[in-house]
Amino acid sequence: MRENLKIEDQVEQLKEYLGCPCTYFPPMADDQPILDAYRQARVRGEKEGFLPMLVAVDEILMECFEISGEDHTTAQLRQELLAAPLGSGKGFLQKWLKEMKEELEEDEPDYWAQLMGEVSGGEGIDRFLSLRDFDGKKTVPVVLAEIPVKHPWEVFAYLPFGGWNECPANEDHMAVAKYWFEEHGAVPALMTHDVLEYSLPAPVSQEKAMEVAWEQFTYCSDIVEQGVGTVGALADGLAQSNFWYFWWD
Repeated sequence: MRENLKIEDQVEQLKEYLGCPCTYFPPMADDQPILDAYRQARVRGEKEGFLPMLVAVDEILMECFEISGEDHTTAQLRQELLAAPLGSGKGFLQKWLKEMKEELEEDEPDYWAQLMGEVSGGEGIDRFLSLRDFDGKKTVPVVLAEIPVKHPWEVFAYLPFGGWNECPANEDHMAVAKYWFEEHGAVPALMTHDVLEYSLPAPVSQEKAMEVAWEQFTYCSDIVEQGVGTVGALADGLAQSNFWYFWWD
């Protein structure tokens, strides 16, 4: 385990690890400066060749980065992840969903129908949900990092994430992110040690919402089973959302 460090030291460690231009935002009551900086960075990034990511200053997340690179230098890990061929994100999701369905139908035959639910009762997401602390009074300490990647899914080479509990492995995150970017324009935008949020140019259509909801349930079942309750409610919310939220217990 790492020693408990002052927040200033954690910020410097994160900046050093990322090795790219970073802007630190301490906890504040008004999150608008962070949102404005993120939006401006998105515009600049398209011209200058980077993707902005809001990365929580979080000792557990920093530990995850270090564990992912235990047998590599940071540069070696990034090079390997960027050079590795990606599988089909859609193929992964379809395979995982088939396996989950078979397991659920065998163990709990009625659960699958209950999981479906009505396509109603969902709430749209129009902001970053994990930018604020639990009581909502202030933002979490966060760094806006200008990750120097050509493609949005390549941010996971710089921010290795997953492979624990039910959270997909890092290379699977990359494959799924590529698929969702190409299909919906979704880009990874915010990361904490157990949350990943995406930003989209527009909500998915109502016609596509149920398909995407099943994909998201497959990718992160906690958002349904410990969140909105049914895939139908998730679909209803997705048709109203410019942001996607994933949380792994």
